[in-house]
Amino acid sequence: MKFRFLLWMLGRMMAKASQTNPQFQQQLEGRDLVFQLHTLDGKVARHFIVKNQRLTSKRGTATQPDFALGFKDADYGFATMNAKNKQLAFMQGIQNKDIQIQGNPALVIWFQGLTKYIMPKKKKAADKKAA
Repeated sequence: MKFRFLLWMLGRMMAKASQTNPQFQQQLEGRDLVFQLHTLDGKVARHFIVKNQRLTSKRGTATQPDFALGFKDADYGFATMNAKNKQLAFMQGIQNKDIQIQGNPALVIWFQGLTKYIMPKKKKAADKKAA
C-alpha cells in the first residue's frame, strides 16, 4: 500500500512541477514518452506520460512504455525509492536483479535526474533561525 501511495504521490508532484517549475519543464522539453514503475509480480503499477512539456500519470500498466522499472516487490520498491542514497540503492538493486529495467536505460538516468526538481527545498540554517 505504501508503494502504491508513493507512486501516486510521485505522479502528483511531477504533474505539478510540470506546470510550475521552469527547470522541470526544461527537462521535459522535446520529450514525448511513456514510462512505468511497477512490481515484478504485477500487483502495483503506475505509468507516466510526458507530452507537450507536461507530465501526467495513470494507475496500471502502459501498453508499450519507452522504459519500465520493475521492483521485486512493493516493500522493496518503497525502500529503494526512499533510500538516503537512491543512486546506490538503484545500482545495488540492478546488480542483484531485484530491479529490472526494460527499454532504454538512458531514459532511466533521465528519470532519476527529474526527481531532484520535485523535492521541496530544505530551509537553510539561517532561514530557520529567522523564523
